[in-house]
Amino acid sequence: MPRDEEVLRLAGAHLGALASRDLRARCADGFDHSTDTWAARKRELTPLSSSRWAGAITKASHDQWALARRGQAAHVQILEAGIRTITHRLSLPVGEKGSKRAPGGYRSRQEWFAKARRLHVLEDRLASTRRDRESGRVRVVRGGRRLLATRHNLDDAQLAEEQWRQRWEAERWFLAADGESGKRYGNETIRVSPEGEVSIKLPVPLAGYANAGRGRYVIAARVRFPHRGTEWADRVEANRAVAYRIDYDERRGRWYLTASWQYPPTRTIPLEAALAHGVIGVDMNTDHLAAWRLDRHGNPTGQPRRFSYDLAGSADHRDAQLRHALSQLLHWAKTCGVTAIAVEDLNFDAEKTREKHGRKRRFRQLISGMPTGRLRARLTSMADRTGITIIAVDPAYTSRWGAQHWQKPLTTHYRKTSRHDAASIAIGRRAQGHPIRRRTAPPPQHQSDAAGHRTVQARPGTLGREEPCPRIPGPRTRSMSPDAERTRETRTSKTVRDVRSDQEWVQGSLLLTD
Repeated sequence: MPRDEEVLRLAGAHLGALASRDLRARCADGFDHSTDTWAARKRELTPLSSSRWAGAITKASHDQWALARRGQAAHVQILEAGIRTITHRLSLPVGEKGSKRAPGGYRSRQEWFAKARRLHVLEDRLASTRRDRESGRVRVVRGGRRLLATRHNLDDAQLAEEQWRQRWEAERWFLAADGESGKRYGNETIRVSPEGEVSIKLPVPLAGYANAGRGRYVIAARVRFPHRGTEWADRVEANRAVAYRIDYDERRGRWYLTASWQYPPTRTIPLEAALAHGVIGVDMNTDHLAAWRLDRHGNPTGQPRRFSYDLAGSADHRDAQLRHALSQLLHWAKTCGVTAIAVEDLNFDAEKTREKHGRKRRFRQLISGMPTGRLRARLTSMADRTGITIIAVDPAYTSRWGAQHWQKPLTTHYRKTSRHDAASIAIGRRAQGHPIRRRTAPPPQHQSDAAGHRTVQARPGTLGREEPCPRIPGPRTRSMSPDAERTRETRTSKTVRDVRSDQEWVQGSLLLTD
């Protein structure tokens, strides 16, 4: 309705201006912030809006300042990692090769000179960021820094100035309110009834637009929640807290209402109880989740599963894709009766800089596109509803050791085990406390050759090494006859002229009959 849209625009613009002013005051306080200054800011906003809107605005400003502080700490960590890498490579001679543990020197004098200049730039940025962090100063842009930068590149964005201005103002509107348990339908500021009727508490300057009692405006349109609508209705009917946020998409010309709530803290259970029915190991990749179910002894059972997602497009699309894949994973775990899921504790915040990986641009894009933090947070929050325990394990060498010990044994003519499937087994076994390798070598005193493992290939003619199979010929056996002169076949010629010095011996096949 035009009247509804007019009221929402006026309320969003008025509250957005108050939110911008309060955020500026909160950033100016820095470390001097206290409950007294918070109460003073709220008292200043109450006559211009209402006590509930003032509380929502001041809380949002404080959360935004805290988020900026966390981003500032991550930025310092990335700058320090880049400076350490450049300093190490500058200390090495030009052209020196690196190792698996540390990179080598730069390839040319020109690259060495360019990186020396970049080192000074990073040091200046680090010093400036540290000064801001020590003084409690943060840099926040209401509306988004990316959209602000688009103002200077309207031709590349294919936007007119008026279109950008409308989008910028819509992003800076403020129509969000936290809920409160015990109040009617769980929220007094933005109230949504179980039938989908939305009413908003208007600010004091806009009280003349109210069409209901106590300065409220009832929107003619009705809303519904296709996702978790039943759970939302249960909370609303029980008057439990529900937070709402109203957004306007300028490109589509649509209004959206988002509802959210918090779950109570999950009761912690012992690790042995969580692993009583086995575990599902999950290996995260750029386009899918590779999962395999393991029993309580660490043996893979059934077939591996793959849950695909597409991380291209907008942030909302990526989040929806990831949520859908995790929903399928949790549903499969619940169907199998498994109460534990093991994932890698990945973090690429300090590992995706160009100083560390150099010209490996595609690899940097690969690790930057993996939503490691979002996956852990989303999986943990979704698993709380199903009673499934999430176990984070050390990600070191899971892909390499999984492929080394599990990929080939689990590959058959009808099932091709991938490297990611083998990594999921390694992750699950590490969560259970089992070693990743399939067989542990015996102590040296129990080895016949005293200089290797029992899995090493024995010399030709050595019996009793691994209890060789009895050579009983039969219609279903491929073993050599008992009268054969040699017990191993070679892949080289039998003539003296064509014999190579580095012969390769082949183990005889196993007996196929009892």
